[in-house]
Amino acid sequence: MRIVSVSLMRYFPKWNSLLLAALLFSLAPLASSLPAQTAPPTQLRKVKDNIYVIENKVADLDSIQHYGGNVLVYITPAGVLLVDCKFEPMHDDIVAKVKSLTDKPIKYVVLTHNHADHAGGAQKMSESGATVIISKDDMDNMARAPKVTWLPEISYSGSAVLHLGGKEIDLIEVRGHTKGDTLVYFPAEKIVETGDLFATVENLPYIVDYTGGGNWTDLSGEVDDLLKLDFDSIVPGHGPSIGRAEVVKTRERIVAIRERFRELNREGKSADEIRETLLKEYNWGNPPAPQMSIPGMMQELK
Repeated sequence: MRIVSVSLMRYFPKWNSLLLAALLFSLAPLASSLPAQTAPPTQLRKVKDNIYVIENKVADLDSIQHYGGNVLVYITPAGVLLVDCKFEPMHDDIVAKVKSLTDKPIKYVVLTHNHADHAGGAQKMSESGATVIISKDDMDNMARAPKVTWLPEISYSGSAVLHLGGKEIDLIEVRGHTKGDTLVYFPAEKIVETGDLFATVENLPYIVDYTGGGNWTDLSGEVDDLLKLDFDSIVPGHGPSIGRAEVVKTRERIVAIRERFRELNREGKSADEIRETLLKEYNWGNPPAPQMSIPGMMQELK
């Protein structure tokens, strides 16, 4: 593997570490206490000949809280690269589904960000022989959690290029959902895995993790960075894939929600009043937005 990295300078606000820890691990107890399953809660979906997605069979918030987000499987002659790895209890299910596709080992796991529903199984993947990669900024977020016993083997800043089995994979660090989100771009296949920059699950709002250094102003800029790439479709952090036209519409919606929020905030509306208005006008404001995003938005969007 060859990595080329470019450092970027950014300025981030400081956030309470206890609040961060509460956010990162709020979903973990649900995952660790999963009831016995009579059938796997996930399924494989083919995207390209060498790209698959391990997705929840039911695309709703309850499934996300129990099983985590999407996992992209990229198959090469030299091994498999995964993007994200759900909660730790989903490890065996992920490995079994990869083995159903190829006898090649899981060589790398790229984390789109540090939240437990995407990165909770990373340590176990590492212990199983995979090299785990995350942006330096989201590595810092992971390091701030209490009782840290493990961190990914590799971090990068700005951008990185991976070469595996004659294939190129581009990692692009952006800021929006967290301060160090990673877009994973497969140029030959014209596919991008976006993590939680996008979620196409009905009633799951676009959210910003202010405790992790994200903000709504940069969220639309993150989509602008995505649109500079030559891609046909994206694999979101949650829900089914969408095409380029839908990405453009989503950017417009993100900007509209942000500016409407700013307008209502300047009018002196309360957080509850703003949420009620945005639910009516944009169907935005369902959980976990009230906890994760709205308090920070009240401070940012003045």
